[in-house]
Formats: sequence, C-alpha cells, structure tokens
Amino acid sequence: MPESAATGSREVTPGGILRLWAPLEAAWLLMAAEGPFVAAIIARQGRPEPNLAAFGVALGLAMLFESPIILIMSASSALVENRHALVRLRNFTYALNGAVTLALAVFVCPPVFRWATGTVMGLPPEVAGLCHRACVLLLPWPAAIGYRRFHQGILVRHGLTRRIAYGTVLRLAVMGSVAVLLAAPGTLPGAWVGGAALASGVVVEAAASRFWAREPLRTLRAQAPTEAYLRAPLDTRGILRFYVPLAVTSVLTLGVNPMVAFFLGRSRLPLASLAVMPVVGGLIFAFNSAGLAFQEVAITLYGQVRSSGRVLKGFALRLGLATAGALALAVATPALGLWLEKVAGLEPGLAHWAWLPMVIAIPLPAITVATSLQRAVLVVGRRTGPISWGTAVEVAGIAGSLLFLTRVADWVGSVAAVTAMVAGRGAAMLYLLPWAVRAGRRQG
Repeated sequence: MPESAATGSREVTPGGILRLWAPLEAAWLLMAAEGPFVAAIIARQGRPEPNLAAFGVALGLAMLFESPIILIMSASSALVENRHALVRLRNFTYALNGAVTLALAVFVCPPVFRWATGTVMGLPPEVAGLCHRACVLLLPWPAAIGYRRFHQGILVRHGLTRRIAYGTVLRLAVMGSVAVLLAAPGTLPGAWVGGAALASGVVVEAAASRFWAREPLRTLRAQAPTEAYLRAPLDTRGILRFYVPLAVTSVLTLGVNPMVAFFLGRSRLPLASLAVMPVVGGLIFAFNSAGLAFQEVAITLYGQVRSSGRVLKGFALRLGLATAGALALAVATPALGLWLEKVAGLEPGLAHWAWLPMVIAIPLPAITVATSLQRAVLVVGRRTGPISWGTAVEVAGIAGSLLFLTRVADWVGSVAAVTAMVAGRGAAMLYLLPWAVRAGRRQG
C-alpha cells in the first residue's frame, strides 16, 4: 500500500478506513446538496411545478447518458498501477467520453427528443419543452464527468481523497454562483437555470481534478511495469472484459431515473410526483452517499491489502446501521418537514407526497453499503460480470414493482417509486451475496 494511502502501512485499521473514506463522503454529501440547492432555487422561480419536473427529468437523462463512463473511477483506482496501464485506460476513457457526448447530441435533436419525451415517456408538453433546453445546456456534462472520475480514481489509489473533496467544494461554489446570477433577473425558466448551473460546476471540477492529480500522474509515468504485469499486461481486450460489465451496470442503474419518470407520468398525481422526486431523490442520495463513497475505499484497500476483508466488513456493518439510523431519526423528527418546506421550498401539499417516500426509504442506506462492499470484492477479483446481473435484477425488480403499484394498486407515483427502489435494490443485494462470498474466499 502506498505510504500516502489510508494507513501509511500495510495494516488496515478502522481509523485508516475512516481517514480515507471521510473526504470521499464529504464530497458525495456536497454533490448530494447540489440537486436540492438548484431545486430550491427553481421552486422559488415562476411556474415551479413544471420547471421542477423538467429539471428532474433533464438531470435523469443527463445521468443516463453519462452512465457508461461513471464507473471509470473504479477502473482507474483498480487498474492504473504503472505508465502502460495509465496510457491504455486514459485513451479508453477519452474514446468513451467522445461516444457518450455524441449520443447525447443526437438525443437532443428536436425530432428525436420529441419522440423520446412525448411518445415514449409521455411527458406533458410544457415539461418536455422546458426539459429540452435544459438537456442542451447539459451537453458538456458526460465528458466532464468521465474526465473527472478518471483522475479521481488515481487520487483515491494514492490516498489523496481530500483533493476530491476540495474539487467538489469548487464545483458547488461555481454551480451556486451561476445559479444565483442566472436566477436573479427572474427572466429565465428555472429548468434552464438548473441545467446551466450544473454544467458549469462539473466542467470546472473536471479541470481541477486533473490539476490536483498532476503529482500521482508524474509518479505513474515513471513507474515501469512489473514482471507480473508484463506477463498479463492491460490491453484493450482486457479493459473491455473488465469494464463493459461495469458500464452495463451503470447504464442500468442510471436508466432507472427515466424509467421512473415514465411511470410517474402515468401514475396518480403525475405532476406532483414529478415535482417532488428531485427533492426526494436528492435527499435519499445524501444518505446513500456513505455507501457510495465506501465502494472506492474498499476497492483500493482490499486490492492492496487482501487481509483487510474482516476490518472492511466490520466498518461496513457499523456504517450501514449508522446511516439507516440517521435517516430514521430525520423522518421521526420535525427535521424532515423543515427541510422539505423551508430548505427545499416545497409547498405543504407537495411536501406531503415527499414525506411518506422518505419513510419507506429508511433501509436504502444500509442496502447501499452492503452492495458497495460486495461490488468491491468482485471488482478486485476481476469478476465484474455478476455485478451487471445483479443490477439487472435490481432494474427488473423496480420495473415490476412500479408496474404493479402504479397500474394495479393505483398508488401515488412518488410513493410507488421509492417502494420499488427498496424492493429492487434489496433483491440485487441478495443476488450478489453468494458471488461476493465465493470471490472473497478465492482471494484469501
């Protein structure tokens, strides 16, 4: 393990995990704040319901198009061990960035966009019109995400996670400044303000990540391949074999957002459900962020010190219980209502349809932590295929639950959506469990 990593030694301790995890968690929490922050600004602009709905759909679509590249951070932290691997994965990342940007550019062409949002998703015309311009403004988003996460993976591998948190602070500062400046005149629709603000912030953060990774990049460029690496060097076929299942996983995971929007548009109280889901989703994301940050830490530590498995499991158990407990406490106190109405700016009628989904979401943070540990074990063992199948189980569970709850049970869309997420993600966790156990045993 590098001296700059979590513990400074080859022994992994809970304190060492905490030191590596805490800056990543801070970064995830700051990122979790950006959606509710922008939504709060939109909620205080003219015509809040259609603009909130359009912003939520646009963000979901942008995340869908970024999905093939988002797990490049896991690949970077797991694979980039010398100059040869650095060049190979960097070139792969740039090619994939170009492909996802081209795909989004085709999607925002008016005939394609009208068919997708009108015929397929069934969005109200006003929401679809606002969403289109927001998606155009988000065109730089996928490539900036890929460029940023490639360099962040290198930072994690070298134990420099604080720099990732610094980049996120910079991103939020830029995003907030742009949002406030554009919203001040009150002439632009809120969904357009949100799209421009998010795109500006992520582009600046991508540049900052490259700047802060310059030292480990120099180290890697000077690092000659080991004899073990030369016996099985990283090539394009190896990258594809490793990364395609991760990309499929990411596509399926982020494809859930447009799928949920599809069902919300056809559920009971569709406009209210579409309006509250950005706020609900952002708050759930904030509590899930602990598990998401833990995945990269587990990949790095378990990959470098295989004996760390027991310590990582203990940390994961405590983390899962703490995050689920924190969400339960927030739901059981006036804190949630204050957040929904005073901070997020939801009207009391809309806040009502956000409260019950948050109650249902209480198990999700613990499920996220458990799944992150399972995925980390599989990534280190280069067995990424089961991760894709686990995500397929998750998506199928969400889709099936949504179909039943919105069409047969006639639940309000926001309540049905979060219930379906809990069911689908719980099923995926159970599917991955035996695969992760077997992979852990093989790795010692």
